[in-house]
Amino acid sequence: MPPRPPENPPNRPGRPPHAAAHRHAGARPAPRPPGRAAAQQGGPAGAANWLYGTHPVLAALANPHRRLRRLLLTEEAEAGLSGRLPAAMPLAAERSDRQRLDALLGRDAVHQGVALLADPLAAPPLDQVLERSGPLLMLDQVTDPRNVGAILRSAAAFGVAAVIVQDRNAPEETGTLAKAASGALETVPLMRAVNLARTLVALKAAGLWVVGLDAGGGSLDGAAFRQRRVVLVLGAEGEGLRRLTRESCDEIAGLAMPGAMESLNVSNAAAVALYELTRGG
Repeated sequence: MPPRPPENPPNRPGRPPHAAAHRHAGARPAPRPPGRAAAQQGGPAGAANWLYGTHPVLAALANPHRRLRRLLLTEEAEAGLSGRLPAAMPLAAERSDRQRLDALLGRDAVHQGVALLADPLAAPPLDQVLERSGPLLMLDQVTDPRNVGAILRSAAAFGVAAVIVQDRNAPEETGTLAKAASGALETVPLMRAVNLARTLVALKAAGLWVVGLDAGGGSLDGAAFRQRRVVLVLGAEGEGLRRLTRESCDEIAGLAMPGAMESLNVSNAAAVALYELTRGG
């Protein structure tokens, strides 16, 4: 393959994850097709974006809902991916080198010699999300892309139907977020809502039970939700749930933590809570 220089501006890494959180976490399981994808860092939502890293790129190549633009591979990456790339490749790969990928994606991007320019996936409407089985996760102003990506990864592992974020106060689907999600961006829809409180009202009207993960409630007990479909709501680190979001919950619960730490990073809390809900089911 003849080498071709990258043409797009660097994908700047997102803000580093917060150091600590509060007692927040998950919901309960179900699988899923795609949600949305990544938009260029600092660029408008909906713009084609560079995804990078082996797992995010392989997952995007296997997703028929993705519109793919360019695939860049180093010689080493292409050899390492032999047998793992789709038999019928949706586009031809271009040969690149690590220096060019570093310049394109930013030196902090762990690209593993693999980069894919792709359009974002369309977020499904709420009625389509409700047709899928499993719990829902809602993030109330969780802004760090690495946290959101890690939460998507846990959501995929525990069968969450969708992750809902606020339209304005959540990160765009960048390469940084996709890398942290490790392919889950292709299987768990990331839905954006203008007003979270109104969305919770609609979910409750559809028969879901809303649990806010925050200090001040009893310990989350998965067994108590065996007969219910749950929406688990997590707030921003340090701030917790906003007042209207909290008041829209059916109940508030926290994580039982008998050790020395009083709080967890929001993505870790999501994983623990999802495990608890799954265990209870």
